[in-house]
Amino acid sequence: MFSDTARIYIRSGKGGDGHVSFRREKFVPDGGPDGGDGGKGGDVIFEVDKGLNTLNDYRYRHKFTAQNGEDGKNKRCSGANGEDLILKVPEGTVIREASSGKVVADLSHNNLRQVILKGGRGGKGNMHYATSTMQAPKYAQPGVPAQELECVLELKVIADVGLVGFPNVGKSTLLSRVTNADPKIANYHFTTLNPNLGVVDLGDRKGFVMADIPGLIEGASEGAGLGHEFLKHIERTRVLIHIVDGASVEGRDPIEDIAKINDELRLFNPSLMDKPQVIAANKMDAVDEETQNEIFEKLKAEFEPKGIKVFIISAVSGAGVKELLYHVYDMLQGMDQTPVVYEPEFVYEQDSGANLPFTVTYDEEEHEYVVEGPRIERMLGYTNLESEKGFDFFQKFLKDNGILDELEKLGIQEKDTVRLYGWSFEYYRE
Repeated sequence: MFSDTARIYIRSGKGGDGHVSFRREKFVPDGGPDGGDGGKGGDVIFEVDKGLNTLNDYRYRHKFTAQNGEDGKNKRCSGANGEDLILKVPEGTVIREASSGKVVADLSHNNLRQVILKGGRGGKGNMHYATSTMQAPKYAQPGVPAQELECVLELKVIADVGLVGFPNVGKSTLLSRVTNADPKIANYHFTTLNPNLGVVDLGDRKGFVMADIPGLIEGASEGAGLGHEFLKHIERTRVLIHIVDGASVEGRDPIEDIAKINDELRLFNPSLMDKPQVIAANKMDAVDEETQNEIFEKLKAEFEPKGIKVFIISAVSGAGVKELLYHVYDMLQGMDQTPVVYEPEFVYEQDSGANLPFTVTYDEEEHEYVVEGPRIERMLGYTNLESEKGFDFFQKFLKDNGILDELEKLGIQEKDTVRLYGWSFEYYRE
């Protein structure tokens, strides 16, 4: 079963918490802090595996989590880092944030390995927070939380040329003739249920990659049939070859077919109409030479004034195929060689200060409530408590970070004194 989309949940590893401990040894009654650091959480990494061509690995498993970092230990011992999680995908996989549809990464061309979610940093142990005025800090830094993401994986095949057309017009037959691809071929509709790729070898010239896009039908852009599932594979191609049943073996009108296919392309993504097109009228060995000429002149009159070259071919016998391929090769040489790559649009945002530690204690000697820790220091560093707005922000900070709740638990009363790094204020309930 071919699978080119998948919706999965990924989460990096949480950073291990820093440890709070104190040196306890014989003859060392007042040992200093010796809590070690937490280990770093594992990253979530997507990596291209050239041997894969589908997203089948994600059809039945949808949750992937990297390993958490270990907590710090005493005696200044750090916790172990969590293992990274490496997810293998085929080249051409686009990762999107599920709710917004924004591109997180495009695993193609030169970008074959990318860290999508970073593991949380390990928290610092209390050995880092000893100062001349605070020689026995009773707090450590928690590890940075894990990052998590609901994302959609979408495979878009990487090919220079895309073969488009209604079912059973000969796309697979042409691909099998001119490349090393081996698609299933039979005389019934929807034979091709997945894109097939092959390399066209022109011998004296550099080859190019051709993709057989499964047959489209009317309404494909709106999800009818299988067309909608595969229209996205056309987006990376640089030239489109319309394969039509020129001999009308099944009673189809080739001009009408081309118009319908272009309508579906336009409705799915208007920019697809900017791609250069070529028309290959196939199955022409089924009619006599006079009829071939009539069909050829009719197609030329309709499309060549629009800059679209028309070729008469037989994918079965090979007639006219060489001329078609060399023309497509020349078109590719005159085009911008920059590959189609989807630029990242999604930025993972995470508050880097929210995990910093703090403590709330009561100083019985000074009869003051003491609030301290790196989170408090950081807040005081960017807040002007002398201004009204600054003090309002300070009060909101105390409430939002649970500091007021901690003071209440210790039994603080109105007009009691709260001290923060040399700055004191009287406590009043709102």
